[in-house]
Amino acid sequence: MKKIGIVGGMTWVSTVEYYRLINKGINEISGNLNSAECLIYSLNFEEIINKDWEGIYSILLNACKMLEKSGAELIILAANTAHYLADRLQAEISLPIINIISATADAIHQKGLEKVGLLGTKFTMETGFYKNKLAQEGIQSVIPEKQSTRDFIQDTISYELEKEIIKTETKEAFLTIIRELTDQGAQGIVLGCTEIPLLIKQSDVEVPVFDTIAIHSAKAVAFALSSK
Repeated sequence: MKKIGIVGGMTWVSTVEYYRLINKGINEISGNLNSAECLIYSLNFEEIINKDWEGIYSILLNACKMLEKSGAELIILAANTAHYLADRLQAEISLPIINIISATADAIHQKGLEKVGLLGTKFTMETGFYKNKLAQEGIQSVIPEKQSTRDFIQDTISYELEKEIIKTETKEAFLTIIRELTDQGAQGIVLGCTEIPLLIKQSDVEVPVFDTIAIHSAKAVAFALSSK
């Protein structure tokens, strides 16, 4: 089994879920009392959000190198937005970084879908890095049309989900947003922030939901148990 290096703390709430899903995945495949061999470098998210992208890059690169020196054999960045820097980071370290967007694209292809709705931080929704990566895989993505809706999603992530606050009224608002995306032609919904799956589940939505924590964790488990 390969040792999984997790760059976490973005935020700690979703990092806990990564740890749970990775260990559960290893155990379901390997049985008995098997669990993951993993190392977690948990960052202080307050320091992250107060940096520009060059500062964030330096922090993430240091975390990746520390995991590499500590014996990790693969790395996952436990946040969707952090994958804005994934290619730059990959160029600087020898370990494979399991890309959350590529893993999600694989899951979308498995469902045979061509157009999805994308929910995430404002940066993830409004800049091209996530949509372009999906487009390279032949997948079209749409985001909420109204700026006020995207602001609401960001505020929910920052002031509720990242603090482990789950509200019924917030969930209902997200379900309305999802219905609006399906009205735009979305055949499925990408939960492109690792905190959103804490609020929205597949059982809440009629179209396929792509839980990026679960998808990313499963890909890491498969790689850790592979002979590659």
